[in-house]
Amino acid sequence: MKRAVIFFFLFTAISLNAQNVIKGTVQDTKGSPLPGANVYLEGTYDGTVSDEAGNFSFETTTTGNQTLVITFLSFEKVTQAITIENYQPQTFKLREGVNTLDAVVISAGTFAAGDNSKITALKPLDIVTTAGSAGNIVAALQTLPGTQTVGEDGRLFVRGGEANETQTYVDGIRVAQPYGATTNNLPTRGRFSPFLFKGITFSTGGYSAEFGEALSSVLLLNTIEEPEQEQTDIALMTVGVGLGNTQKWEKSSLSFNANYINLKPYQWIVPQNIDWNKPVQSLSGETVYRYKFNTGMLKVYAAFDHSDFDINQKDINEPNPVRVALKNNNFYLNSSYSGTLGNAWSLQTGLSYGYSYTNVEPAGNMVEDKENSSHIKMKLRKNFSSRFKLSFGADYFITDFNEDYKESTNFTFSSGYNNSIAATYAEADIFFSKNLALKAGVRGSYSEIVDETVVEPRVSLAYKAGKRGQFSLAYGDFHQTPMSDYLKNFKGFEYEKTSHYILNYLYNNERRMFRAEAYYKDYSNLIKYDTDTPMYNSVYNNGGKGYAKGVDLFWRDSYNIKNFDYMLSYSFIDTERDYRNYEYAVTPSYVAKHNFSIVTRYWINDLRSQLGVTYTFNSGRPYDNPNEAEFMNSMTKSYNNLSVSWAWLLSPQKILYFSVSNVLGYENVFGYNYANTPDLNGQFARQAITQPADRFFFVGFFWTISDDKKTNQLDNL
Repeated sequence: MKRAVIFFFLFTAISLNAQNVIKGTVQDTKGSPLPGANVYLEGTYDGTVSDEAGNFSFETTTTGNQTLVITFLSFEKVTQAITIENYQPQTFKLREGVNTLDAVVISAGTFAAGDNSKITALKPLDIVTTAGSAGNIVAALQTLPGTQTVGEDGRLFVRGGEANETQTYVDGIRVAQPYGATTNNLPTRGRFSPFLFKGITFSTGGYSAEFGEALSSVLLLNTIEEPEQEQTDIALMTVGVGLGNTQKWEKSSLSFNANYINLKPYQWIVPQNIDWNKPVQSLSGETVYRYKFNTGMLKVYAAFDHSDFDINQKDINEPNPVRVALKNNNFYLNSSYSGTLGNAWSLQTGLSYGYSYTNVEPAGNMVEDKENSSHIKMKLRKNFSSRFKLSFGADYFITDFNEDYKESTNFTFSSGYNNSIAATYAEADIFFSKNLALKAGVRGSYSEIVDETVVEPRVSLAYKAGKRGQFSLAYGDFHQTPMSDYLKNFKGFEYEKTSHYILNYLYNNERRMFRAEAYYKDYSNLIKYDTDTPMYNSVYNNGGKGYAKGVDLFWRDSYNIKNFDYMLSYSFIDTERDYRNYEYAVTPSYVAKHNFSIVTRYWINDLRSQLGVTYTFNSGRPYDNPNEAEFMNSMTKSYNNLSVSWAWLLSPQKILYFSVSNVLGYENVFGYNYANTPDLNGQFARQAITQPADRFFFVGFFWTISDDKKTNQLDNL
């Protein structure tokens, strides 16, 4: 009898436990039901799925304190502590997740090039498949809206800013000398080969508080983290030869490429507009070593470049051409580490060292420049949740610049400066929903040479309007120490400053992208001086000012026509500056009001070839004509350039590549140099500033040797 009673009570207890029922409803924040949501008790097999009305119900034998978990695709997980015996049915509201593919992104002022970007405007291979770019990253970027084609210079001019207002970073570390050395009115090119970089972010304004010392924009280059395989790349070109190799081990890898360029054979065949005593010769190379730790990646990047040339340049003020010889040695070393620290913390740190030596001999005189520069960086990031992420860090920049000038008469003069800049910043990414996001930050910076501390607020807001479109707003203050041409002669400057205001619309759908961006930039504290060029005895001040405003449009389509990809870019800019030795505020001589480019690529399957065509148009640029009373009142004719390239896949790993820039031979003029004194009729004679050659022809054979026997350099041409 006792056994029966005990069995009865045990059976009753088990039955009572089985009667514990968990009920409720799952909805989104607007009250709409979420069918198919997973609902369960953490650490158990007890749970169910919500029905079409969002309702759920399941039984459990557990008791006491438990954790109820609710998950639904593209929504944030909900966890709630409950007591089984006291639980009452309730409604659970789930918020949309912010890490989905269709979530809003901050896009104002930024072009991204990388396969992992949600808003990729460019692919990595686009940088070097642009006809006429000749593998030059900067030349390819000049087809984007917001940039200016300054053919006599070759550097990046962005939204009314000079080239020195754009800073270049490799793996987050600044490069002090990103361009090759050159002489007056002879265009340079970027030092970096596109072969070692996986992606590029080009900001035309309103960039993150993480970066400073740039009034206009930043160019971020990120090296490849892990190569896919070992391979060797061989290049035979009309201008030289190249060799690249990648070795890969279990946790590390090493890549390098080297190039020897000698333009003498090419210029012997193709006529030039310049009288060369010694055409350009250069030896350059880059290497990246990578080591993968369990929690991060160490990268060591190094680049060197040696170049020299000797030319006779015409000078309107001299009866005979002026001989100019130039030699340059450049070295850049960069080490960076990026990894996780646990508890949703991440660390990025690194340092760099750059050395540049330039020797220029104009008309028997000598100018010798030496620059040593370093950058130390540390950045910490904490993901408190998917909706709130905080970044903060510090930078320290060091620059040591010296210049020695010696005339043929033995007159000598030395100048230079030392400067250190300490900066710190904090920036938060806040996602109110997948349709609304805010990036807000502040940067503080102190420069030793100007002895001034500045605080720079930065803020960007993005709102997703519809399934494919979004609007973005951005505002920021930006400061920069004056460039070396000024600091070597005078030390009593203040920071130069600009404020950016940006409104952006972005549409992205099915390999089609449209961007429209309006901006306004307010410049203050720009450098002015009272001589024709900056001199040691010039009178300097920070009384300059200016503005730049305009609209940039961009359209890309690789969807509508099979095997055909094209990009359209248009920029309108209205800008004036009262700076340098200007008499009053006018449009600078490097600015064209209207800029248009079209870049096309077409894969011809039957011929195993890719055809590229690029056309660029810029309206006339202003220049000062001393024969006219009004300052900077004359205008050059418009700039036109049609370039074509052809890549022929001879075999899976061998490519024959041909390109020609300015196919139609437009005689582009970038301005004029005038005589210092008038002739007998009271007129100042002039000399046009033109391009070094009417056209540039390039032929190359590229051979890749790899284990898979199919990888080639088509993505890099």
